[in-house]
Amino acid sequence: MELLSPAGNVEKLKYGYIYGADAAYIGLKNFSLRVKADNFYDNEYQEVCRLKKQFPGKKLHCALNIAFHNDEIDRLIQNIPYFKQYPIDAFIVQDLGIVPLLQREFPQAALHLSTQASCMNREAVKMYRRLGFSRVVMGREASLKEIAEIKDAVPDMEIECFVHGAMCIAYAGRCLMSAYLNGRSAQEGFCSHTCRWDYDVLASLGSDSKQIAESGNLVLREHKRPEEFFPVYEGENFTSVLSSKDLCMIDHLDDLKKAGVDSLKIEGRMKSVYYVALVTRAYRKALDALEGKITKSQADLFVDELYKVSHRPFSTGFYYNKSDADVAVSGASDSPFELAAECGEPFSPDEENELFEKAALNKKIRDEKYFLLCPEAKAAADKRFREHPDLNLPFVQKKEGFKMYSLEALNMIDRFSELEIISPDIVAKKIFWDEDFQLVNPQNGEVYNWVCNGHPCALYTRAEITRGTLIRLRDRGYIEGKFRNTGR
Repeated sequence: MELLSPAGNVEKLKYGYIYGADAAYIGLKNFSLRVKADNFYDNEYQEVCRLKKQFPGKKLHCALNIAFHNDEIDRLIQNIPYFKQYPIDAFIVQDLGIVPLLQREFPQAALHLSTQASCMNREAVKMYRRLGFSRVVMGREASLKEIAEIKDAVPDMEIECFVHGAMCIAYAGRCLMSAYLNGRSAQEGFCSHTCRWDYDVLASLGSDSKQIAESGNLVLREHKRPEEFFPVYEGENFTSVLSSKDLCMIDHLDDLKKAGVDSLKIEGRMKSVYYVALVTRAYRKALDALEGKITKSQADLFVDELYKVSHRPFSTGFYYNKSDADVAVSGASDSPFELAAECGEPFSPDEENELFEKAALNKKIRDEKYFLLCPEAKAAADKRFREHPDLNLPFVQKKEGFKMYSLEALNMIDRFSELEIISPDIVAKKIFWDEDFQLVNPQNGEVYNWVCNGHPCALYTRAEITRGTLIRLRDRGYIEGKFRNTGR
């Protein structure tokens, strides 16, 4: 089975490939249903082409899955010369109006039907095959039983299914609110117009509106169903109403394989690099175990890391029965870790030597200036350095078994930070300040006491650093089992 990961930008595309995705899906600016993702535009096709060459055999899928208005069709036609610069292997579409256009302009690219089309039966799959589609991304309401029946009926059609990530009440991009509240599915012609019903917003007594909104006591009740309560949670810049659990099928990959699923899709083009890396890695290891490449116990170490990525309570969606999918939850997701830094390329021996020489020279200059001070000036300087140690940082010196790497800090790191390195094959390894690593200013050779985003930085370490290694930071404010208003 193919593992398909989300890529909201070039960086996430790179980490998806590094951490084990067979393919990744991107969106192009203004033609994707994730308009708030960075998406791809301008000259980013050059970096995408470079990544495709760097990772031979990896596929690139492009989401053109909006429902097009006339002016958007015109704009799509105008942008075709630009799109042709991307090494696109398949287009994900829901609007049949653009199919002839794509077939004419991109004859080598496959057509994949978007989940937005809510394709859930064998006759629809047969029709889309006749139209030229080679893959259907199943509507999320489809069960494993139905998927197996479709694959039996249309064995030459590839089946792609979402296996992990956020879901909403409109699971396949079409409203399911009517089915959710009273069992009458709008997709089957029985819409009861639940969005037009009258609702009360109820809360426990309290005087502070913000406190009430964040208390978890706020609920929604429809007038004719006085005994049913749906949680409402107000957070920083978001309100959670009728939120579903997150989908997680990592323990059921064998069932998906038996049903005939060809591609496993991870949701999350708007999620972080850390999310893309760890979730992709977990499913890669689980698939490798399923295929006998590693043992289940080896894979389980990586699978357990899913719970250290921000998520809501997990469910299996509609795959086994819809009762699990129908449970609403409140609040956003949380994680015990933050991404602290991304490790880059190793320094060459010449680059390392140049930095050590620069550090030695700068140390010599500083020591000579200090030596020339009178006793009173030395005392004043000593006092200033004690009060402001960042004014008198030490310089890096060679250490046996250590190597220098470029580093991009993303959050603040200091001597008290609890850090772990993760990579495609290292589950998580703690590293300790001075003992295992130093953070060095590559411009002058000083060893930092702390760094944050924007600081030029190199990592001098004896830890094993491979391509795509990330450093994560334990979040000191995280409390197991307690939801925090982080905005995630």
